[in-house]
Amino acid sequence: MIIYPPDRHVIHLHCLWIVGFVGCVASSSLPSGPLSISSPVGSQAILPCKWKSQLDNVPVCHVLWQTPDAPVFEQNGEQRWQASEFEGRLEVPGEKLWEGDCSLILRDVQFGDVGLYESFMVVDRTRRKRRVFIQSVHLSVYDHKSKLSMGMGEDLVLTLHTPQAMRVVFQGRNSTEWKVLWMRGDGKVNGGRLEEAEGVVVLRGLRMDNSGTYKVLDSHGLSVSTVKLTVEEVAKTQKIIHIQDKPVGKSTVYRSSSLLIVFVLLISPLIQHLL
Repeated sequence: MIIYPPDRHVIHLHCLWIVGFVGCVASSSLPSGPLSISSPVGSQAILPCKWKSQLDNVPVCHVLWQTPDAPVFEQNGEQRWQASEFEGRLEVPGEKLWEGDCSLILRDVQFGDVGLYESFMVVDRTRRKRRVFIQSVHLSVYDHKSKLSMGMGEDLVLTLHTPQAMRVVFQGRNSTEWKVLWMRGDGKVNGGRLEEAEGVVVLRGLRMDNSGTYKVLDSHGLSVSTVKLTVEEVAKTQKIIHIQDKPVGKSTVYRSSSLLIVFVLLISPLIQHLL
């Protein structure tokens, strides 16, 4: 373990809460600028952390992730704990942890996850637990945006991106009002044309008046995705074959005249014989 002189770090007392374990440890904080990570809402984000750059080998891999407000994840050997708002969404793979990778995997990223995260390794070698700062990461989250151009009669597939998506709203091209097209668990559909499938909502048989803006909203009314749609009238093309008679040209006239002369020459002896 690297021991830093008193003038290069600040010692704090911090209580760790983990299943079946509560204890106070000394905290060693080192100045370091946070890494910036951006992730689209509903996707998976990886907050990087490499502890072997700060520590030698440790007897037990004990990692802690926290925000400036509170701990969010802690793993001490086989014991794991995560804050209720992150339940089922956080993981530090154990096999990678022993290799020095303490990166935090955050699944189904939400707008509420935005902020600063700090990682620490907790070491215990002299009957005194010491918390060593490893890395700070700032997470930003953005929504999905797209523009589509589709033809009449086609189907619009709107991806919900996250189980937290609660509504789909629509604003017509020449309108200022938003209309609710779909609400999770409501069961209502738009005239039988709106269908819900796994992770998507489908609008069947597009019409010209379906041009406009579609938004997928989460439970807080924040935009998960925005789709600007233009519906175009698709002209049905038919292959028309025009059949015309052969034109009459000079070659046809010459060929007809030649045949007439031959015919006259052939029958002339016959006519003379009869006379």
